Amino acid sequence: MLIAQRKLYRAIDQERIRKAIDEAERRTSGEIRVSIAPFFLGDVEQAAESTFRRLGMERTRDRNAVLFFFVPSRRRFAVIGDEGIHARVGPDFWPKVVEAVAERFRKAEYTEGLVEGIETVGRELAAHFPFHAETDVNELPNEIDFGRDH
Repeated sequence: MLIAQRKLYRAIDQERIRKAIDEAERRTSGEIRVSIAPFFLGDVEQAAESTFRRLGMERTRDRNAVLFFFVPSRRRFAVIGDEGIHARVGPDFWPKVVEAVAERFRKAEYTEGLVEGIETVGRELAAHFPFHAETDVNELPNEIDFGRDH
């Protein structure tokens, strides 16, 4: 099990994911994070919500942060959007993001799935929360979180 988990972590190109976040955030005031969790027992959605709060994602100015939460050992993930972006895109948007990511994950294309999800979310964030150079600040780090609090 540990070997399989390490193999999954190595299959994720952290630099490519960070660059996808950087690029998406150049067009929006929104914030995107990716968290990859170790194996744990429990509900993935609840763990994602807990991680969202742990990372301070609900404290962005416009409440427009989105978290991609991935548990490689269980091959499960969740996408959590804060109330500002959810109010703009509505409930029909999130299943489309999940399906795009899931399709890639089913093929074991984890980096590609996350990048595709980040690009999709980035386009929506840019449409509703455009980037303004004079006022925008990067409110959250763009590196992948490998939190251990699950």
